[in-house]
Parts: sequence; structure tokens; C-alpha cells
Amino acid sequence: MSYLDNIRTFVRVYDLGSMSAAGRDLRISPAVTSARISQLEDHLGVRLFQRTTRNLSPTEQGRAFYPGAVSVLDAVDEAEAQVTHLTEAPRGSLFVAAPLGVGRRLLAPHVPEFLSQYPEIDVRLRLTDRSVDLTTEGLDLAFFIGQPEDSTLRIRKIADCQRVLCAAPDYVNRRGMPRTGAELISGGHECLNLRFPGATEFQWVLQTPDGSKRYPVSGRFECDDGDVLTDWALSGQGIAMKPMFEVAEHLKTGKLVAVAEDTPPVPVQMACLYTHRRHQDPKARLFMDFMIGHIAKVIRSSEQAA
Repeated sequence: MSYLDNIRTFVRVYDLGSMSAAGRDLRISPAVTSARISQLEDHLGVRLFQRTTRNLSPTEQGRAFYPGAVSVLDAVDEAEAQVTHLTEAPRGSLFVAAPLGVGRRLLAPHVPEFLSQYPEIDVRLRLTDRSVDLTTEGLDLAFFIGQPEDSTLRIRKIADCQRVLCAAPDYVNRRGMPRTGAELISGGHECLNLRFPGATEFQWVLQTPDGSKRYPVSGRFECDDGDVLTDWALSGQGIAMKPMFEVAEHLKTGKLVAVAEDTPPVPVQMACLYTHRRHQDPKARLFMDFMIGHIAKVIRSSEQAA
């Protein structure tokens, strides 16, 4: 095992707080993970982690070693990226995060084509509707909808996504058709809410004749998976706010209908997040360029169809 592999394993254990989680992330066994940490500790002559049967935490020496270890890996990754750029043979693992709907509909279908063009790259796609931290989770890129929380990251905008408030015809027949956000609130409609980490209330920002306005919404249904909200809407449980590309086909077939059309949702940006260093990585740039072209095309066609 190389010293660099041991350092890389240490950083992932430190970031994830678990030997087993780091092993899964690096695709190595728990035994290899533990052996690498032990070898690094033997080399340094210190304990980097305090281990119990239920807990693992960095020692003072581990905390002191971590910033330098990260700098070493950053320098190596940057050097490899420069060589790869010169040889025009991008290779290695690319860690990409995206919301569930974006990943399933806009990224995953095109990953095989990307990999066929660049056979030396492997893509590790992490799909989740929670917010992610590029640094601590070892991500190269993160696609997202909305506004990022970390202003220190670089943003590459893809498009402004049209959104729609929609429900099943059965729901509208039972509960009535709200024409505005005010009618939606006053009518006591069942709103299907996407739960974000740390969210304390739900608000839908709609376009009114007087400009954008926030409407506090409530309902008995909430989930942290946007596709579940779509399923609930299709089964007549309530009204969902969805990006148009996720529900365009359902609107076209009549399984869902647009509601509150006099005050539609304010469009939201779709973009890609990356650190300055990651932008220097040829495989990250290639993946962004490749996917952004496909994503923009899908978004345009779905909005035109609607």
C-alpha cells in the first residue's frame, strides 16, 4: 500500500467519521481501511483516531495532521489534472451529486454515453434531495436547483427552470380549481411539501400582478424525495410544486393538470457547483460541458411541450 493511499484513506475516514463508510466510499474492505490507518499511524508514530466499539474520533494529532493531508491530496490531484490535460487522456473517478429528480431524469440517462466517450473515467453518482457539502463529502461537482448555501463555491448556471403547481384531475374535481395563490390558501388545499434539512416552514414563491409573493402553505403530506410528491399528486392526494421537466409528460397526458395558473411559481435556476480546484480538472470540465448541453435541451423541450 502506498503512503499516498494511506493519506487518502485517513482523509476519508476523518471526513465521514467511520472506517466502514470510508471503505465503502473508496471501494475497499474494512480490513484494508483499518490496515492503511494503522500503517500511517506507525509511520508517524502517533495515534490519529481514538477507537471504541461504538465510536471513532480524531485525536489531537489527527486533527493537526488533517489540514496538511488535505493539502497534499489537493496538490497531487492538481498535478495529475495538469498531466491529464497535456496527454488529453482524462482518467480517474468523478464524484457527482444531484437532486433525485435531476439525477434520474437529466444525468443518469446520459452517463453511459459519456463513459463510452471517455472509457478511462468512472462516474460515481450520488443522488439526494438534501444539501451536500462538496469538501467534506469529497465531491467534484454538485448539480442543484435553487440557491446554494455556500457562497465560496463557483457556480455555472445551466438554465432558469419553469415550475408548475399541479394536481390530479380527481383532486380538482373533489376540492375545486384554485386560480391564484390566494385562492389556494383560502380554500384550505392540501399542499404536498418537499422537506429540506433544517426547514421550519414551507413557502411557495408565486408571480402575482404586484410582483413575486411568498405564500405559507401547509399540508399533511411531506417528504424529502421529490418523486414521492409526484406520486402523491398523481394519486389525487394534493397539489405539488414541481419543475416542469419532471411532470411535463404527466401534464401532456392529462394525468396532472396545472392549478393556480394566474399566479405561477417563480422560475428557479438550475446550476452546477464546483470548487476552483475542481474546475481545473479536465474530467470535471468534460462532464459539465457534456451534461449541461443535454440538460438545457431537455428543459427547453419540456417547457415548449407544456
